[in-house]
Amino acid sequence: MLTRIDLRAAPPGPLRGLLPRAAIDVESVLHAVHLLVDDVRQRGAAAVRDATRRFDGVDLGPLRVPAGALPEALRTLDPAVRAALTESIRRARLVHEAQRRDEVTIRVVPGGTVTERWLPVARVGLYVPGGLAVYPSSVVMNVVPAQVAGVGSLVVTSPPQREYGGLPHPAILAACALLGVDEVYAVGGAQAIAMLAYGLPEPTMLPGEPAVVPVDLVTGPGNVYVAAAKRLLRGVVGIDAEAGPTEIAVLADATANPAHVAADLISQAEHDTLAASVLVTDSEPLLAAVQAELASQVAATKHVERVTAALTGPQSGAVLVRDIDQGLAVVDAYAAEHLEVITADARAVADRVRNAGCLFVGPDSPVSLGDYCAGSNHVLPTAGTARHASGLNVTTFLKATNVVEYDHRALSQVAGHVTALANAEDLPAHAAAVQIRVQP
Repeated sequence: MLTRIDLRAAPPGPLRGLLPRAAIDVESVLHAVHLLVDDVRQRGAAAVRDATRRFDGVDLGPLRVPAGALPEALRTLDPAVRAALTESIRRARLVHEAQRRDEVTIRVVPGGTVTERWLPVARVGLYVPGGLAVYPSSVVMNVVPAQVAGVGSLVVTSPPQREYGGLPHPAILAACALLGVDEVYAVGGAQAIAMLAYGLPEPTMLPGEPAVVPVDLVTGPGNVYVAAAKRLLRGVVGIDAEAGPTEIAVLADATANPAHVAADLISQAEHDTLAASVLVTDSEPLLAAVQAELASQVAATKHVERVTAALTGPQSGAVLVRDIDQGLAVVDAYAAEHLEVITADARAVADRVRNAGCLFVGPDSPVSLGDYCAGSNHVLPTAGTARHASGLNVTTFLKATNVVEYDHRALSQVAGHVTALANAEDLPAHAAAVQIRVQP
């Protein structure tokens, strides 16, 4: 089922171009998204309603979810799901609270200090997708680190669902209620990102409907249109990343259980037909066993057509390597969103990995655990960006500000160096701004 890529005889050199990867062309939708985003900027809520009618098939009344809908969704939530979300929140808070940053003051010289101060972003928009699947877990993963960071104003937006009267899915509303988020909008897609970035002025709203205040930062995954809107609006608003389709890579040797490996590859393939599932192994018998397991397990899974399309697509594959050393080179070149290491001495192997959004070590740490209840965050870099980017965390919602405080003596002692560097750069006014303070 997985396309086989044999790199055992590959010569030394760059590996990235030899590996499977989803071909997501954000550029191809930029023009259309630019028109939509500009329409929202000019016409406000009317443009949002028109886009929602066109793309979601929903005629929106008020954009904001009525306050009573949130506790009602929580009241009617399946008790088992409520308990699972509560535990997911508890574990996520444990992990994210350890990511807090303390103010630090460095004494550079006597009388001269630099303080690094971490301040939360004032207002954040959190996007929760609602396409092929429902993601209350994404509410948890976005909201918890923002709350831990101390963000004072949080707004969640998620696509309206016709079957729920034009509101977001009740499980998403229930998760918001559990987390104490009460500003929620039934808006999805690129129009949601534009709404968050520009805000919606009161004159464009329905009578009695308050304006939407623009945010400072937008986070959360979405489809290619959401990614395009983020790209276009970066600078107007901060963004976390342009999320692409989900990815799993599994680095496994002959000690791995092929049934487990197959199940994990399928688990991510059920997200989307563009989801990527990649096995990297030095064991031909394991590969053969995993292929057999895939044939059996895929036939029994609920979303068989979606999973089959993902596993047989060009973004998925099975990579044969000479040994685990070459396997490590492959997974570092691939830089997966999720990377499982299921080998002998798995922790030692995992410690050598440099590029992965999140690492799952050993036979009992599947990606599904991280999606929900490991305590880690599941909003992670995709499309190879784990080479330079991190998953969503508390520092995403913080700004570092340096506070410089020198007394007269400390400034006098360094004035000559400042003057020399300013003159070297032909910026004499910079030098003068120091000399006017230190000259007798």
